Amino acid sequence: MKKLLPMLTIILILAVAAILFLSLSKKEEMITIQKGNIQKLPLPIKKGHVNDTECRMVITDTTHACEVIAPNGNTWFFDDPGCMIKWLKDKAFTDKATLWVKTFDTHKWIDAKKAWYAQTDKTPMHYGFGAREVHKKGYINFDEMRLKMLRGENLTDPRIRKKLLGY
Repeated sequence: MKKLLPMLTIILILAVAAILFLSLSKKEEMITIQKGNIQKLPLPIKKGHVNDTECRMVITDTTHACEVIAPNGNTWFFDDPGCMIKWLKDKAFTDKATLWVKTFDTHKWIDAKKAWYAQTDKTPMHYGFGAREVHKKGYINFDEMRLKMLRGENLTDPRIRKKLLGY
């Protein structure tokens, strides 16, 4: 029996290692880019399995989600419109890209360039730009939001936060 015990211990350790290896290999990979979106329509975002392309945060809430689709159909995902703008700033295809945002008011995907943006929303990266389909006083258009984001004029700047929120 004493000679059999070390052999059983080794077999048990190998079995546990094999089970761990197999279970880890079956986990779903995190998605940052999806290829082949030739129709250039927004793709479903599987919460907890998609990373924001700019900040790498796992997207667990699609309230302020955005997608950028290149002319070749490559699609990138974002949890905050500010991340989308930061990522797009130096891309060669920026003017030809299709941009989608999920609206806070109607919960629909719309063309990001046709959306209106609040400046004081609680967004995942705290930039404050939440997309809306319906215009209301105080909302800004895409070009103004883009300019403010690139200048750093968003809620991450304490001076801007104080001006817009009073604290």
